[in-house]
Amino acid sequence: MKPAPALAEGFPDLSGMRIAREPHWFRWLSAALIILVLAAIVRAFAGGQIEWSYVSRFLTVKVILEGIVNTMVMAVLAMGLGIFLGIVVAVMRLSPNPVLKTVAAGYTWLFRGTPLILQLLLWFNLALVFPTIGIPGLWSARAVDVMTPFLAALLGLGINQGAYTSEVMRAGMLSVDIGQYEAAQAIGMGRLRALRRIVLPQAMRVVIPPLGNEFIGMVKATSLASVIQYPELLHNAENIYYANSRVIELLIVAGLWYLLVVSILTPLQMLLERRFARGTLQFAR
Repeated sequence: MKPAPALAEGFPDLSGMRIAREPHWFRWLSAALIILVLAAIVRAFAGGQIEWSYVSRFLTVKVILEGIVNTMVMAVLAMGLGIFLGIVVAVMRLSPNPVLKTVAAGYTWLFRGTPLILQLLLWFNLALVFPTIGIPGLWSARAVDVMTPFLAALLGLGINQGAYTSEVMRAGMLSVDIGQYEAAQAIGMGRLRALRRIVLPQAMRVVIPPLGNEFIGMVKATSLASVIQYPELLHNAENIYYANSRVIELLIVAGLWYLLVVSILTPLQMLLERRFARGTLQFAR
């Protein structure tokens, strides 16, 4: 066994002394307060005027299940539209063409600067501005017939999402080293081909985490489409409690479904992030 090193002359031997640990009184106090607050909330819900039998009864009724399906369909389609528009606008923002840059900046400014619920209402009432829409000489229809709650919700949510996604995509493209662009030009790649084959694949590891968060936000944002009568989860729950006056019970049902969807999407997002970060982790080793 290796002997302990000798102490320098004049220094006391502290190896046998007891180590005094700092008491974390604030940590224990804050934990106790949090437990008390949570206990008070649980007691309020347990003793409140809530018929929990209604919650379990309506949790899986057909109308609620149809609402969650419509919610997910709208979230996927609107997010797909938002990602498409986001990529296009991000490319325009990075273009040397001043007209494209100005149009892209104006689009982002307009749709990020106005409330989403306002945009949904404007799309749904588009017939007040354009009574008919179509292609002159080929096709035309009344806007009130075309702009259904589904289409109005899709355009409102998707175009609004595109403004936010464009900034995420632009940040991802800017994170790619300038040498990658120069290497693509050196081998004769066009701008769009280099974007598709080199820039976007490398930018994905940067944009996937915020896009995952945006999609989870989109699932919850579909609830705003209830104001234009799109039959998503919250709208269908509202229709039920308008009939039976069980407001808090149906709101709890809707909340439980949103929590379930987010709980499923969160680990899926983490797996997707891990997949796109795999090359970076290997390089780091």
